[in-house]
Amino acid sequence: MIELWDIYDKNRKITGRTMERGSEFGKDDYHLVIHVCIFNTKNEMLIQQRQPWKEGWPNMWDLTVGGSALSGETSIEAAERETLEEIGYRIDLSSERPFFTINFEVGFDDYYLVEKDIDTKDLTLQYEEVQAVKWASKDEILQLVKENKFIDYWFTELLFDMRKHRGGHRIV
Repeated sequence: MIELWDIYDKNRKITGRTMERGSEFGKDDYHLVIHVCIFNTKNEMLIQQRQPWKEGWPNMWDLTVGGSALSGETSIEAAERETLEEIGYRIDLSSERPFFTINFEVGFDDYYLVEKDIDTKDLTLQYEEVQAVKWASKDEILQLVKENKFIDYWFTELLFDMRKHRGGHRIV
């Protein structure tokens, strides 16, 4: 199946053009990526282990879910779809907005930080991408990073520290 992405300009405006996944980006062309980090009330994050044949970071542990928005999708729609596809969990993000966005070389990466107590036995993992999921504390994830078993995002520790904050305000 061919995956089409909308092309955005540097100001995150849709250009009306699309590109196929895997094709070369034009100068000043960007696309939209999302990540959803699900935390439980014990301050653990649901993490996934990528399949050994997955291109890019095979066998590595990663954030709950992530992926590129398909052409025509909003950030929220992409986040809901990826969560359902990768871990089989139907999440409603209609009252959410990205907690933060990181601009990278060829795109915008929206991060959603949500709290849900989910029983991992109720999840249906996408065989093509995900081999396992588990709940992990900040210390457990940082240890996995040290062991080169978790993708080393420079802000992993901050995810735990900032998830109860919006801007300069603490969420109670």
